[in-house]
Amino acid sequence: MSASSVRSFEYLESLPGTVFNRLYQQPSTALAIFRRMLPHLAKSFVMAMLYIARPLPITDLETWVRPGSQREQDTAVDLLERLQILKRSAEPGKPRSYMLTNPFASSLRQALTGGGNHKSFGIPSDVHSKNEVTIGQLDDFARKQWEGVLGYMVGSTGIGLRDEGANLSPSVKHLLQYGGLVDVKGRNVDITQDGFAFVLQEVNAQVWTILVLYLENAEQLGMDHVDVLSFLFMLGSLELGQAYSKANLTETQLQMLLDLRDFGIIYQDSPQSSNYYPTRLATTLTSDAGALRSASAGFDSALRSSSNDKGFVFIETNYRLYAYTSSPLQIAILSLFTRLSTRYPNMISGKMTRESIRRAINMGITGDQIVDFLYTHAHPQMRKMENVLPPTVVDQIRLWQIEGERMKSTVGFLFKDFSTAAEYEGPCQYAGDIGVLAWKNDAKRMFFVTKHEQIAAYLKSKKEKRGEGG
Repeated sequence: MSASSVRSFEYLESLPGTVFNRLYQQPSTALAIFRRMLPHLAKSFVMAMLYIARPLPITDLETWVRPGSQREQDTAVDLLERLQILKRSAEPGKPRSYMLTNPFASSLRQALTGGGNHKSFGIPSDVHSKNEVTIGQLDDFARKQWEGVLGYMVGSTGIGLRDEGANLSPSVKHLLQYGGLVDVKGRNVDITQDGFAFVLQEVNAQVWTILVLYLENAEQLGMDHVDVLSFLFMLGSLELGQAYSKANLTETQLQMLLDLRDFGIIYQDSPQSSNYYPTRLATTLTSDAGALRSASAGFDSALRSSSNDKGFVFIETNYRLYAYTSSPLQIAILSLFTRLSTRYPNMISGKMTRESIRRAINMGITGDQIVDFLYTHAHPQMRKMENVLPPTVVDQIRLWQIEGERMKSTVGFLFKDFSTAAEYEGPCQYAGDIGVLAWKNDAKRMFFVTKHEQIAAYLKSKKEKRGEGG
């Protein structure tokens, strides 16, 4: 599963089974979840079982997995069960069996083979050539709107970025505040720690973060979750540059068009237009394209399908910083933790000081996030050195952070009281594999995780296997 899928998967996992049943009635949703949410082994299981009408014994399933890959098999099966794609079929005296659920299986078969009049992949619309919108225009619109969102988040630095970006609607600003990406106090807008982490993400992950916030806020807006999710998954299957009719959209989805336009995900000439265009931000929602970890330059690279995203930042051992950029957004991000002193047409210079770093830390930005940003955007000449960033600068940024903190709290769950080392090592290693392990103590057979649902499911699965073996 790609990094940008994690939050969307966590949201899906929290949904009740009845919602999945409605979701999977749309072939576009079944195909999007198959493409986007499943690792390769889980996809192999689904494709192998797609045309099998009877339950498949676990012993047959294990023949498709290489020896020594039991953990990967358990993870794939657990994931498919949590997404309501796979169900168990247990019979007395026989090993447990699995089969694909309906309507997921039937919808996926329909999506792969075509046919039917479900219209879940949109209704293409013919537009007169004079009114046709080009892909270049869609890219420019999406870039302007999305950089407007990022610019609003970091535009409190006083360089006039907001005036250069898109005008954001009150609903967009409310959503950013609701998601904890910005902290609004009167007229002042400050980026938060989560907001800065958001800026550092690849663009596709940023879009999914916003969309999950939108989903979480949908109930307050009186929207149907299934309609919202179905429309988002459908957008990922549409063709860039093709106009689509609004005729088959529900009231909820018509309202979504207005909101998604503010983010640059959808383009419409006017709210009254009978057609809409998905931008590149929409058509890559269910793509597994490689991550681009940058802000405006990364977005430009994502839009232009360019892999040559070069760094632009030089840092000296005396904490002076030189950045070869004219992007207002990049300059605004740098000014969050740098005291800028000089600006040229294609370069800015400044210095990281205790005060500038502490100011960023007081806003919730961590020292590691600053180091991560500088490393990601380091100039190619710096990457030729043994240490990309000067160690003295990296150490000093972290020292300035720990001046004001002596303890870090993490919300989570403690697992302990394991009878044997083997009983402890399995779930502990599994927690590390899925990225929820925060701390462990092998001597005391204890470990601490940030999420417990997957560990509980793993332990339950192991217990059932022992029961079958007995």
